[in-house]
Amino acid sequence: MIDSRFDPRKWPGYLMAPLDGALLTIVVLILGFATVVMVSASPERLDTLALNVGVAFVVMWIAASIPPQRMMSIALPLYVLGVLLLIGVALFGDVSKGARRWLNIGVARIQPSELMKISMPLMLAWYFQLREGALRVRDFFIAAALLLVPVGLIAKQPDLGTAVLVAAAGFYVLFFAGLTWRLILPVAVVGIAGIAAIVVMGDTICQPGVEWPGMREYQKHRVCTLLDPTSDPLGKGFHIIQSTIAIGSGGVLGKGWGHGTQTHLDFLPERHTDFIFAVLTEEFGLAGAVILVLLYICLIFRGLFIAAGAPTLFSRLLAGALTLIFFTYALVNMGMVSGILPVVGVPLPFVSYGGTALVTLCLGVGMLMSIQRHRRRVGA
Repeated sequence: MIDSRFDPRKWPGYLMAPLDGALLTIVVLILGFATVVMVSASPERLDTLALNVGVAFVVMWIAASIPPQRMMSIALPLYVLGVLLLIGVALFGDVSKGARRWLNIGVARIQPSELMKISMPLMLAWYFQLREGALRVRDFFIAAALLLVPVGLIAKQPDLGTAVLVAAAGFYVLFFAGLTWRLILPVAVVGIAGIAAIVVMGDTICQPGVEWPGMREYQKHRVCTLLDPTSDPLGKGFHIIQSTIAIGSGGVLGKGWGHGTQTHLDFLPERHTDFIFAVLTEEFGLAGAVILVLLYICLIFRGLFIAAGAPTLFSRLLAGALTLIFFTYALVNMGMVSGILPVVGVPLPFVSYGGTALVTLCLGVGMLMSIQRHRRRVGA
Protein backbone atom coordinates (compact mmCIF):
# COMPACT_ATOMS: atom_id res chain seq x y z
CA MET A 1 0.00 0.00 0.00
CA ILE A 2 1.38 3.40 -1.02
CA ASP A 3 1.79 6.00 1.72
CA SER A 4 -0.64 8.84 0.87
CA ARG A 5 2.16 11.37 1.34
CA PHE A 6 4.08 9.83 -1.57
CA ASP A 7 1.15 8.89 -3.80
CA PRO A 8 1.91 10.48 -7.22
CA ARG A 9 -1.82 10.74 -7.91
CA LYS A 10 -2.11 13.30 -5.11
CA TRP A 11 0.81 15.48 -6.18
CA PRO A 12 -1.31 17.71 -8.48
CA GLY A 13 -3.60 18.38 -5.53
CA TYR A 14 -0.64 19.33 -3.33
CA LEU A 15 0.75 21.63 -6.02
CA MET A 16 -2.59 23.33 -6.65
CA ALA A 17 -3.57 23.67 -2.98
CA PRO A 18 -1.96 27.12 -2.40
CA LEU A 19 -3.24 28.55 -5.69
CA ASP A 20 -6.47 30.40 -6.39
CA GLY A 21 -8.13 28.85 -9.44
CA ALA A 22 -9.79 32.05 -10.68
CA LEU A 23 -6.62 34.16 -10.46
CA LEU A 24 -4.52 31.40 -12.01
CA THR A 25 -6.95 31.05 -14.92
CA ILE A 26 -6.95 34.78 -15.63
CA VAL A 27 -3.15 35.03 -15.52
CA VAL A 28 -2.76 31.97 -17.77
CA LEU A 29 -5.20 33.45 -20.31
CA ILE A 30 -3.30 36.77 -20.37
CA LEU A 31 0.03 34.97 -20.73
CA GLY A 32 -1.42 32.81 -23.51
CA PHE A 33 -2.56 35.89 -25.40
CA ALA A 34 0.84 37.48 -24.77
CA THR A 35 2.62 34.43 -26.21
CA VAL A 36 0.55 34.62 -29.39
CA VAL A 37 1.50 38.29 -29.79
CA MET A 38 5.16 37.59 -28.96
CA VAL A 39 5.36 34.92 -31.69
CA SER A 40 4.65 37.70 -34.17
CA ALA A 41 6.54 40.53 -32.47
CA SER A 42 9.78 38.73 -31.54
CA PRO A 43 9.78 34.93 -32.09
CA GLU A 44 13.48 34.63 -31.25
CA ARG A 45 12.69 35.44 -27.61
CA LEU A 46 10.20 32.60 -27.05
CA ASP A 47 12.72 30.31 -25.33
CA THR A 48 13.68 33.01 -22.85
CA LEU A 49 10.02 33.92 -22.39
CA ALA A 50 9.22 30.30 -21.46
CA LEU A 51 12.05 30.33 -18.91
CA ASN A 52 10.81 33.64 -17.45
CA VAL A 53 7.27 32.27 -17.14
CA GLY A 54 8.55 29.12 -15.43
CA VAL A 55 10.57 31.10 -12.88
CA ALA A 56 7.67 33.52 -12.31
CA PHE A 57 5.24 30.66 -11.64
CA VAL A 58 7.63 29.10 -9.13
CA VAL A 59 7.87 32.46 -7.34
CA MET A 60 4.07 32.78 -7.44
CA TRP A 61 3.63 29.30 -5.90
CA ILE A 62 6.15 30.05 -3.14
CA ALA A 63 4.44 33.37 -2.34
CA ALA A 64 1.04 31.69 -2.29
CA SER A 65 2.37 29.18 0.24
CA ILE A 66 3.54 31.85 2.71
CA PRO A 67 0.83 32.89 5.21
CA PRO A 68 0.07 36.62 5.53
CA GLN A 69 1.34 36.57 9.14
CA ARG A 70 4.78 35.61 7.88
CA MET A 71 4.62 38.36 5.24
CA MET A 72 3.80 40.87 7.97
CA SER A 73 6.82 39.77 9.99
CA ILE A 74 9.22 40.47 7.11
CA ALA A 75 7.65 43.80 6.03
CA LEU A 76 9.90 46.08 8.10
CA PRO A 77 13.21 44.22 7.39
CA LEU A 78 12.37 44.09 3.69
CA TYR A 79 11.63 47.82 3.58
CA VAL A 80 14.85 48.70 5.45
CA LEU A 81 16.85 46.42 3.15
CA GLY A 82 15.29 48.05 0.09
CA VAL A 83 16.06 51.59 1.28
CA LEU A 84 19.66 50.64 2.15
CA LEU A 85 20.11 49.10 -1.29
CA LEU A 86 18.70 52.25 -2.92
CA ILE A 87 21.19 54.33 -0.93
CA GLY A 88 23.89 51.94 -2.13
CA VAL A 89 22.76 52.53 -5.70
CA ALA A 90 22.98 56.30 -5.19
CA LEU A 91 26.52 55.99 -3.81
CA PHE A 92 28.06 53.06 -5.69
CA GLY A 93 25.59 52.07 -8.41
CA ASP A 94 26.54 51.26 -12.00
CA VAL A 95 25.66 53.90 -14.58
CA SER A 96 23.93 52.64 -17.72
CA LYS A 97 22.41 54.87 -20.43
CA GLY A 98 22.74 57.92 -18.21
CA ALA A 99 20.92 56.39 -15.24
CA ARG A 100 22.28 54.93 -12.01
CA ARG A 101 19.82 52.09 -11.30
CA TRP A 102 21.89 48.95 -10.82
CA LEU A 103 23.96 47.71 -7.89
CA ASN A 104 26.77 45.24 -8.44
CA ILE A 105 26.89 42.74 -5.55
CA GLY A 106 29.68 40.62 -7.01
CA VAL A 107 27.80 37.61 -8.31
CA ALA A 108 25.13 39.65 -10.11
CA ARG A 109 23.72 43.09 -10.76
CA ILE A 110 20.42 43.86 -9.05
CA GLN A 111 17.86 46.65 -9.44
CA PRO A 112 16.66 47.43 -5.88
CA SER A 113 13.85 49.68 -7.13
CA GLU A 114 11.97 46.56 -8.28
CA LEU A 115 11.98 45.28 -4.70
CA MET A 116 10.20 48.43 -3.52
CA LYS A 117 7.14 47.74 -5.71
CA ILE A 118 6.28 44.92 -3.29
CA SER A 119 8.01 45.96 -0.06
CA MET A 120 6.43 49.44 -0.07
CA PRO A 121 2.79 48.30 0.22
CA LEU A 122 3.94 45.56 2.62
CA MET A 123 5.57 48.14 4.88
CA LEU A 124 2.65 50.56 4.91
CA ALA A 125 0.09 47.80 5.43
CA TRP A 126 2.19 46.58 8.39
CA TYR A 127 2.36 50.11 9.81
CA PHE A 128 -1.40 50.66 9.62
CA GLN A 129 -2.00 47.23 11.13
CA LEU A 130 0.06 48.34 14.15
CA ARG A 131 -1.99 51.53 14.40
CA GLU A 132 -5.38 49.84 13.93
CA GLY A 133 -7.98 51.34 16.23
CA ALA A 134 -5.80 54.33 17.09
CA LEU A 135 -5.27 56.02 13.73
CA ARG A 136 -4.59 59.75 13.74
CA VAL A 137 -3.99 62.23 10.94
CA ARG A 138 -0.30 62.30 11.88
CA ASP A 139 -0.08 58.57 11.12
CA PHE A 140 -0.86 59.33 7.49
CA PHE A 141 1.91 61.94 7.42
CA ILE A 142 4.34 59.41 8.91
CA ALA A 143 3.25 56.85 6.30
CA ALA A 144 3.69 59.46 3.56
CA ALA A 145 7.24 60.13 4.80
CA LEU A 146 7.98 56.38 4.71
CA LEU A 147 6.73 56.40 1.11
CA LEU A 148 8.61 59.51 -0.02
CA VAL A 149 12.03 58.17 1.05
CA PRO A 150 12.24 55.34 -1.55
CA VAL A 151 10.26 57.29 -4.16
CA GLY A 152 12.75 60.17 -3.90
CA LEU A 153 15.74 57.83 -4.14
CA ILE A 154 14.26 56.09 -7.20
CA ALA A 155 13.37 59.38 -8.92
CA LYS A 156 16.95 60.55 -8.29
CA GLN A 157 18.43 57.64 -10.29
CA PRO A 158 16.48 58.79 -12.45
CA ASP A 159 13.72 56.20 -13.02
CA LEU A 160 10.44 58.07 -13.28
CA GLY A 161 8.40 55.03 -14.35
CA THR A 162 9.33 52.92 -11.33
CA ALA A 163 8.99 55.94 -9.02
CA VAL A 164 5.41 56.42 -10.26
CA LEU A 165 4.58 52.74 -9.65
CA VAL A 166 6.07 52.73 -6.12
CA ALA A 167 4.31 56.00 -5.28
CA ALA A 168 1.03 54.61 -6.60
CA ALA A 169 1.42 51.41 -4.56
CA GLY A 170 1.97 53.43 -1.40
CA PHE A 171 -0.87 55.82 -2.13
CA TYR A 172 -3.32 52.95 -2.57
CA VAL A 173 -2.48 51.69 0.92
CA LEU A 174 -3.02 55.19 2.34
CA PHE A 175 -6.33 55.47 0.49
CA PHE A 176 -7.67 52.11 1.63
CA ALA A 177 -6.51 52.88 5.18
CA GLY A 178 -8.92 55.84 5.25
CA LEU A 179 -6.95 58.84 3.98
CA THR A 180 -9.35 61.76 4.18
CA TRP A 181 -10.43 63.62 1.04
CA ARG A 182 -9.46 66.85 2.82
CA LEU A 183 -5.84 65.82 2.26
CA ILE A 184 -6.35 64.25 -1.17
CA LEU A 185 -8.28 67.07 -2.85
CA PRO A 186 -5.69 69.88 -2.36
CA VAL A 187 -2.96 67.71 -3.85
CA ALA A 188 -5.26 66.68 -6.72
CA VAL A 189 -6.19 70.32 -7.43
CA VAL A 190 -2.53 71.38 -7.50
CA GLY A 191 -1.69 68.47 -9.81
CA ILE A 192 -4.55 69.25 -12.22
CA ALA A 193 -3.62 72.93 -12.23
CA GLY A 194 0.00 72.05 -12.99
CA ILE A 195 -1.00 69.80 -15.89
CA ALA A 196 -3.33 72.48 -17.27
CA ALA A 197 -0.55 75.06 -17.05
CA ILE A 198 1.86 72.81 -18.96
CA VAL A 199 -0.73 72.21 -21.70
CA VAL A 200 -1.62 75.91 -22.04
CA MET A 201 1.98 77.17 -21.90
CA GLY A 202 3.51 74.26 -23.80
CA ASP A 203 4.79 76.34 -26.72
CA THR A 204 6.67 78.64 -24.33
CA ILE A 205 8.07 76.29 -21.71
CA CYS A 206 9.15 73.66 -24.27
CA GLN A 207 11.52 76.05 -25.99
CA PRO A 208 15.25 75.15 -25.89
CA GLY A 209 17.04 76.61 -22.89
CA VAL A 210 13.96 76.67 -20.64
CA GLU A 211 14.71 74.64 -17.52
CA TRP A 212 12.03 72.80 -15.53
CA PRO A 213 12.79 72.75 -11.79
CA GLY A 214 13.22 69.25 -10.40
CA MET A 215 13.22 67.53 -13.80
CA ARG A 216 15.98 66.26 -16.04
CA GLU A 217 16.25 67.48 -19.60
CA TYR A 218 15.13 64.14 -21.06
CA GLN A 219 12.03 64.16 -18.81
CA LYS A 220 11.14 67.62 -20.08
CA HIS A 221 11.51 66.35 -23.65
CA ARG A 222 9.16 63.43 -22.96
CA VAL A 223 6.41 65.75 -21.74
CA CYS A 224 6.94 68.18 -24.61
CA THR A 225 6.94 65.32 -27.11
CA LEU A 226 3.60 64.18 -25.68
CA LEU A 227 2.17 67.66 -26.32
CA ASP A 228 3.45 67.75 -29.92
CA PRO A 229 5.11 64.57 -31.27
CA THR A 230 5.42 66.16 -34.74
CA SER A 231 7.90 68.73 -33.42
CA ASP A 232 10.62 66.08 -33.82
CA PRO A 233 9.09 63.29 -35.94
CA LEU A 234 12.37 61.49 -36.67
CA GLY A 235 13.81 61.89 -33.18
CA LYS A 236 12.04 62.13 -29.85
CA GLY A 237 8.56 61.91 -31.37
CA PHE A 238 9.28 58.84 -33.50
CA HIS A 239 8.15 56.26 -30.90
CA ILE A 240 4.77 57.86 -30.26
CA ILE A 241 4.04 58.62 -33.92
CA GLN A 242 4.77 55.05 -35.03
CA SER A 243 2.81 53.47 -32.16
CA THR A 244 -0.28 55.61 -32.81
CA ILE A 245 -0.07 54.77 -36.52
CA ALA A 246 0.06 51.06 -35.63
CA ILE A 247 -2.91 51.35 -33.26
CA GLY A 248 -5.00 53.37 -35.70
CA SER A 249 -4.24 51.16 -38.71
CA GLY A 250 -5.48 48.05 -36.89
CA GLY A 251 -9.09 49.14 -37.15
CA VAL A 252 -11.76 46.98 -35.53
CA LEU A 253 -10.48 43.49 -36.33
CA GLY A 254 -6.80 44.20 -37.10
CA LYS A 255 -4.61 43.33 -40.05
CA GLY A 256 -4.26 39.71 -39.00
CA TRP A 257 -1.75 37.80 -36.92
CA GLY A 258 1.76 38.31 -38.26
CA HIS A 259 0.65 40.89 -40.83
CA GLY A 260 1.37 44.10 -38.95
CA THR A 261 3.31 46.39 -41.28
CA GLN A 262 4.55 48.77 -38.59
CA THR A 263 5.80 45.77 -36.63
CA HIS A 264 7.45 43.71 -39.34
CA LEU A 265 8.93 46.60 -41.31
CA ASP A 266 10.72 47.72 -38.13
CA PHE A 267 8.93 51.05 -37.81
CA LEU A 268 7.73 50.18 -34.31
CA PRO A 269 10.50 50.44 -31.68
CA GLU A 270 10.62 48.24 -28.55
CA ARG A 271 7.83 46.13 -30.03
CA HIS A 272 8.45 43.22 -27.65
CA THR A 273 8.54 45.29 -24.43
CA ASP A 274 6.98 48.68 -23.73
CA PHE A 275 5.21 49.04 -27.10
CA ILE A 276 3.82 45.52 -27.45
CA PHE A 277 0.28 46.89 -27.03
CA ALA A 278 0.72 48.64 -30.38
CA VAL A 279 1.63 45.28 -31.96
CA LEU A 280 -1.47 43.69 -30.44
CA THR A 281 -3.84 46.40 -31.63
CA GLU A 282 -2.33 46.55 -35.13
CA GLU A 283 -2.73 42.82 -35.69
CA PHE A 284 -5.88 42.11 -33.63
CA GLY A 285 -7.50 45.53 -33.77
CA LEU A 286 -9.99 46.99 -31.33
CA ALA A 287 -11.38 43.50 -30.72
CA GLY A 288 -8.02 42.26 -29.41
CA ALA A 289 -7.58 45.32 -27.22
CA VAL A 290 -11.07 44.84 -25.74
CA ILE A 291 -10.34 41.17 -24.96
CA LEU A 292 -7.15 42.12 -23.13
CA VAL A 293 -8.86 44.93 -21.21
CA LEU A 294 -11.66 42.54 -20.17
CA LEU A 295 -9.07 40.09 -18.85
CA TYR A 296 -7.46 42.89 -16.84
CA ILE A 297 -10.88 43.89 -15.48
CA CYS A 298 -11.46 40.28 -14.39
CA LEU A 299 -8.05 40.28 -12.68
CA ILE A 300 -8.79 43.54 -10.87
CA PHE A 301 -12.28 42.48 -9.78
CA ARG A 302 -10.96 39.17 -8.46
CA GLY A 303 -8.22 40.97 -6.55
CA LEU A 304 -10.66 43.47 -5.03
CA PHE A 305 -12.98 40.59 -4.10
CA ILE A 306 -10.10 38.95 -2.24
CA ALA A 307 -9.28 42.27 -0.54
CA ALA A 308 -12.90 42.78 0.55
CA GLY A 309 -12.99 39.35 2.20
CA ALA A 310 -9.57 39.48 3.84
CA PRO A 311 -9.72 38.83 7.62
CA THR A 312 -7.22 41.47 8.84
CA LEU A 313 -6.49 45.12 8.10
CA PHE A 314 -2.98 44.19 6.94
CA SER A 315 -4.22 41.67 4.37
CA ARG A 316 -7.03 43.95 3.17
CA LEU A 317 -4.68 46.89 2.59
CA LEU A 318 -2.05 44.70 0.96
CA ALA A 319 -4.52 42.92 -1.35
CA GLY A 320 -6.17 46.18 -2.40
CA ALA A 321 -2.84 47.89 -3.13
CA LEU A 322 -1.44 44.90 -5.07
CA THR A 323 -4.59 44.73 -7.19
CA LEU A 324 -4.50 48.40 -8.10
CA ILE A 325 -0.80 48.12 -8.97
CA PHE A 326 -1.88 45.84 -11.84
CA PHE A 327 -4.39 48.52 -12.85
CA THR A 328 -1.69 51.21 -12.76
CA TYR A 329 0.70 49.14 -14.88
CA ALA A 330 -1.96 48.63 -17.56
CA LEU A 331 -3.27 52.21 -17.48
CA VAL A 332 0.15 53.85 -17.74
CA ASN A 333 1.41 51.52 -20.48
CA MET A 334 -1.71 51.77 -22.65
CA GLY A 335 -1.87 55.53 -22.13
CA MET A 336 1.82 55.86 -22.99
CA VAL A 337 1.59 53.79 -26.18
CA SER A 338 -1.60 55.59 -27.26
CA GLY A 339 0.00 59.02 -26.88
CA ILE A 340 -2.13 60.03 -23.88
CA LEU A 341 0.67 59.85 -21.28
CA PRO A 342 4.43 60.52 -21.49
CA VAL A 343 6.77 57.62 -22.26
CA VAL A 344 8.03 56.39 -18.87
CA GLY A 345 9.12 52.81 -19.54
CA VAL A 346 6.31 50.92 -17.75
CA PRO A 347 5.65 47.42 -19.17
CA LEU A 348 2.23 46.01 -20.04
CA PRO A 349 1.50 43.55 -17.19
CA PHE A 350 2.00 39.87 -18.09
CA VAL A 351 2.33 40.80 -21.78
CA SER A 352 5.56 42.78 -22.22
CA TYR A 353 8.77 40.75 -22.46
CA GLY A 354 10.93 41.05 -19.37
CA GLY A 355 11.83 38.62 -16.62
CA THR A 356 12.10 41.05 -13.70
CA ALA A 357 8.69 42.64 -14.28
CA LEU A 358 7.01 39.26 -14.80
CA VAL A 359 8.49 37.81 -11.62
CA THR A 360 7.43 40.92 -9.64
CA LEU A 361 3.88 40.72 -11.00
CA CYS A 362 3.57 36.99 -10.31
CA LEU A 363 4.93 37.58 -6.80
CA GLY A 364 2.05 40.01 -6.28
CA VAL A 365 -0.45 37.47 -7.63
CA GLY A 366 1.00 34.82 -5.32
CA MET A 367 0.54 37.13 -2.33
CA LEU A 368 -3.11 37.66 -3.31
CA MET A 369 -3.53 33.88 -3.50
CA SER A 370 -2.02 33.53 -0.03
CA ILE A 371 -4.50 36.07 1.37
CA GLN A 372 -7.42 34.23 -0.27
CA ARG A 373 -6.22 30.86 1.01
CA HIS A 374 -5.86 32.22 4.53
CA ARG A 375 -9.38 33.71 4.35
CA ARG A 376 -10.77 30.29 3.45
CA ARG A 377 -9.00 28.73 6.42
CA VAL A 378 -10.24 31.41 8.82
CA GLY A 379 -13.77 31.00 7.56
CA ALA A 380 -13.64 27.22 7.77
